[in-house]
Amino acid sequence: MPDTLDAIRSLLPIALKVRSRPHQNPKPEEWSQLVGGRVGAEAVRVLLSMPKTNAAVVDTRQEVLKIKRRAPSPKRVAKSLETVQQPKNKVDPAEWIFAKEIVMLDHLNKTVPEVDCEVQCIKVGPACFVSNPAEYFVQYGLDIKKGSKHAFTFPCELSNGIVGYVPTEEAFGPNGGGYETRLTAYSNLEVTAGTQMADKGIELANQMAPEAKPEPPKAPPFANNPWTYGNVPPELE
Repeated sequence: MPDTLDAIRSLLPIALKVRSRPHQNPKPEEWSQLVGGRVGAEAVRVLLSMPKTNAAVVDTRQEVLKIKRRAPSPKRVAKSLETVQQPKNKVDPAEWIFAKEIVMLDHLNKTVPEVDCEVQCIKVGPACFVSNPAEYFVQYGLDIKKGSKHAFTFPCELSNGIVGYVPTEEAFGPNGGGYETRLTAYSNLEVTAGTQMADKGIELANQMAPEAKPEPPKAPPFANNPWTYGNVPPELE
């Protein structure tokens, strides 16, 4: 069963090529047909080439983690509240939007300071699907694949809920940053949230017995008499 992530990765150069053209982007319907058609065609290609099996044990594990939110400082909340009370045309639009986010987050921290994050693992034969409800950084998916004992492991984000961006701990360090680490009402889990979900996913996945991946039938032994059909010099007459 080839890794479908590899199949999807093979589409990235196509997507980048389309995106970097000097021409106008396709309209939404045409864009959907383009992306959906190519992803579907790649999925069919993989399905046709993969070895088959008629037996696959199904098993599952699940746990809901309680993960704390990051809280803005009282000083930042006060400043944000002051900003959102001003007319929008008097404040930079981005500044107003993110001030509003801080005010909303302050309310969330007072009412729901912990977030339910469901981690679920579903095993189908040699494949294990490990889910989380985050917009998850790729490194965590790689960590899960490395820590899993199953022949094929598929990290699945935005499953059974949505808790916003969950960056790596490194992204919160001095060399990190960016919009995913920006504190908002949408994205605000504590710094270790991604590690907690990855560790739990690996733990649950490895509670289920791994199975060997299906293999194509072995080729029969080579015949004792070698093939002699082309064992002749050039024939000109």
